[in-house]
Parts: sequence; structure tokens; C-alpha cells
Amino acid sequence: MELNLERPLLFFDIESTGLNIASDSIIELCFVKILPGGEQRVKTWRVKPWDYERNCQRPINPSAQAVHGISAEDLADCPTFGQIADEVVNWLADSDLAGFNSAKFDLPMLAEEIERVRRWEKRELPIDLHQMKMVDVQNIFHAMEPRTLKAAYMFYCGRDLENAHAAEADTLATYEVLKGQLDRYAGDPRIENNVDKLAKFSTKQRIVDYAGRLILNDKDEPVVSFGKHKGKTAREVYFSEPSYFAWIDNGDFTLDTKRQFALLKAKFDAERKAASQERKPSTNIPRTKGYTPFESLGDLFSQDKE
Repeated sequence: MELNLERPLLFFDIESTGLNIASDSIIELCFVKILPGGEQRVKTWRVKPWDYERNCQRPINPSAQAVHGISAEDLADCPTFGQIADEVVNWLADSDLAGFNSAKFDLPMLAEEIERVRRWEKRELPIDLHQMKMVDVQNIFHAMEPRTLKAAYMFYCGRDLENAHAAEADTLATYEVLKGQLDRYAGDPRIENNVDKLAKFSTKQRIVDYAGRLILNDKDEPVVSFGKHKGKTAREVYFSEPSYFAWIDNGDFTLDTKRQFALLKAKFDAERKAASQERKPSTNIPRTKGYTPFESLGDLFSQDKE
């Protein structure tokens, strides 16, 4: 069915240096503009990610590059967002917006880049994203195809779940749903009848604590996932601001989160102590041929008098 539009609807998607809105940047931006009547216009930019405070190209997080495959070298000769900002605004003008999960990430990232140009380049850009309607296709998908156990039971098992929300019924239904998934996706290499592979496929974010305050990066290093240190490894935080671990312990966090931070702190404390002992100078003066070390300055003076 064609869209019934009174004004243009602009679909957009972003690739970026990472997932932190405040400290990451756009590296690829695509607009697909649908006009009333059905005409379609497409524009894609590759963008050099620019750090305005340091006045240099922003690096790409390795985990982000593993997803989109775009390297810093690929962007070296591309324009910065500031250099395409006027063209971007022209595309946005008089349109509404649409995307897939774009309300949570793509839209805030686009707004952040626009604000950077306004703040650092002192330019007036005649656009207010907050005044534009936003259609998030993912939210429609989730609303129309509920992600509940009852919906999954009907989809995979073909019947209504009776006595839903009773613990035993829900537990047995979950077992039946998993078996139904294995039947439905038999032959799909992503879904195998193997607990290890099923666990890896179904748990996308590898967490250290159950609240997800610490996650593992692609090097299996614990990384802080929230707040001012988001994206930094726990090791980096310990050696730059060790008091952060005490703040965690005294803060409003789960006991499991506090325990995992405490275990890491104990590990880093031991490493620091071991490193300190290695650097500590030896008190044993080596004896060499023809040289007898003095036990004290008094011994030195007494030998001079002799």
C-alpha cells in the first residue's frame, strides 16, 4: 500500500563511530525522501567524524567498525558534518521523519551533530527536529506483533496459553516455545539444537553483573555501560579515578553489581601492589671485586681516618 502523505516523509538511517550520543559522531547518513504522490529521492553522505573540542578526526570504536565495516581511512577525504549541514537541513525542511528504532538513537545523534555545528561553528541552522513528526517502524512492529510469552506460544505452538502468568504454566510454555523454535528454524545455521550456541545467539550483550552496569567488550574486558565513564574499561576507570569504585559501593546499585565492582577492585589493587613492589629499589648493595660496601657513613669516615 502506498503512503497517504500530505507532506514529505523522510526515512533516514545513521552509521556512527559508536553508540554514545554525546561523544560519538555520524560517519554515514542516508535519507530516502518520499513525496506526496510517491516520488522517491535518495541521498547518502559519508562523513568525516569531527571532534570539535580537539579539532581532529574522531576515532571509530572497533566494535562499531566490526558492524558497519567503515574505517577511519575510508573517511579521511570526506566532508565533516559541518560541511554538509546546510544540505542536510535542506533535505529535512518541510518533512516528517521515519526510521527503524530511530527515535532512540538515530534521531538523537542527528540532533547532536546539528547542535555541535551551532555551538562550535556559531551557525544558525533553520531546523527544529522536535517539531517534526517521527514514525518509528520498529515500534509499530512490536505493537502489532507483541513480544509476550502468550504471543510466542500462539506463534510457535499454534494454541492459546491457558493460565498465563502462573509460574508453572509460564515455565512449561517457555519449554514448549523453545522446542517450537527449533522445529520452525530447523536448517537455519543461526539456530542449532545446542545450548552453548543457543545461549550465544540469544544473549547479544555479554554482561558482567545482572543489571548490565558492566559489560564485556570484544576483548573480554569489563566495560562501564552507564554514566560519565560509559564506554571506558573498568581498568581505565580504576587507574584514573579509583574513588569511583567506592561511589559504586555506597550508591543505589544492586548487591550483585557492587560485588562485581568489588571483585575487579580487589584484582586491580593486587596488580598495583605487585607493580609497586617490582619498582621498589633493592636495599642489598651488590658486592663487586675490589669493593666492600660500607655499613654506614660512620664506617666511611672511620676508614678515611685510618
